[in-house]
Amino acid sequence: LLGGCAADIAPTPPGAQSPTPYVYRLAPDDRLRVNVYGEPNLSGEYVVNTNGDISFPMVGPFHTEGLTVNEVTTQLTQALVTHYYKNAHLVVDLVASRPVYVLGEVNKAGQFPYQSGMTVLAAVATAGGFTYRANQKVVMIRHPGETAEQRQPLTADLPVQPGDTVRVRERNF
Repeated sequence: LLGGCAADIAPTPPGAQSPTPYVYRLAPDDRLRVNVYGEPNLSGEYVVNTNGDISFPMVGPFHTEGLTVNEVTTQLTQALVTHYYKNAHLVVDLVASRPVYVLGEVNKAGQFPYQSGMTVLAAVATAGGFTYRANQKVVMIRHPGETAEQRQPLTADLPVQPGDTVRVRERNF
């Protein structure tokens, strides 16, 4: 269970401007657990489909893409109260988020589960580490929805977001 919505961020050095925390927004392939108090037939796991919706009983397609888990809780509660229940009480949890893809000069390229606060180095370690040809100074990252990779200097705290594609390039000999 992943819980929380924001990724951990390294402490900011004195005198430096603090970074904006990463807020997890739902997208296709995320998996949610919805527990509706006193309604076991409504409680269960729901997968965000390619349209950004979950198919929720009595409500139908419920749009979740771009929302936080807390926003889904509030809006789904409101939908149930407006149409069906006088006092709907529910809890929404993120069970599984979109994977991270690691390609290039790593020992086991592939798709890996995202972990809150994950860094590029952690993603590379999950992919079996660097090959002997890997460029360990620069990495290419493409975020979901972007068409091009962004070149990033590889630092210990370079964050990875769910759905990112990380490509480790070959170094120049």
